[in-house]
Amino acid sequence: MSVTPRAAAQTIDAAQAGWDDWRASRLAAVTAPTGNLALVETRWLPDGQQPALAEARAGLPDGVTVTAVQRTAIRSGEPEHALRFWDADAPAIRHFSGIDTFPFDPDWVIEATFTPVPEGRRVPFEHIRDHGDTRELLVPGDIRFTLDGTDYTLHAFDDDGTLLLVFGDPTNGATTYGAGRFLFVPRDPDSETVVLDFNRSFVPPCGFSAQYNCPLPPRQNRFHLPVEAGEKLPVFRDGFAAY
Repeated sequence: MSVTPRAAAQTIDAAQAGWDDWRASRLAAVTAPTGNLALVETRWLPDGQQPALAEARAGLPDGVTVTAVQRTAIRSGEPEHALRFWDADAPAIRHFSGIDTFPFDPDWVIEATFTPVPEGRRVPFEHIRDHGDTRELLVPGDIRFTLDGTDYTLHAFDDDGTLLLVFGDPTNGATTYGAGRFLFVPRDPDSETVVLDFNRSFVPPCGFSAQYNCPLPPRQNRFHLPVEAGEKLPVFRDGFAAY
């Protein structure tokens, strides 16, 4: 299917030239000692308890890393702390075969307009393990374009200074990860245009480990036509399932 508005030829050529390197970087990232496949436990601590990393690391085998993570409790608004345990020899890494991916499609390198929102806007995002509750995430502006005759206004939230788009489409649960996919959207603060290269759409962390709590696509980030670009699903040997 031909998709418009595709980006300029020079932008598409650059995207295609860097695509194989991007795929290689993804494989390196998910199989790293603290990559998505290595996360074997997220241990949330009782209210008010701070992570004790040295104590948690005591007696663990080589190759296991312990880190701390913090989030805001949905109902109380108070900080919650957890310990995360990463195993460089996790079963998911040992059984991992690769990531099934669509072929590069230049039609899915799309130019869109980014309209900043002064001081940002907080938008509720449901997360996969929050049982229907939502967490408000900072959305710095609106991403607008028309696709196959439908006008879209997408909400990409601020992920440590980078725009992260969480989107869904009819391929989810069939050829792609059921809960949707992620896409980083580079943005030049001096430009009103952003490029959405859906060939770099990727399986969210929760597609590699059940220990993550990933955001789900809000209604306005769901496409009516299949986005047949980017990553489909992780592939494992011997019937292993990561989630």
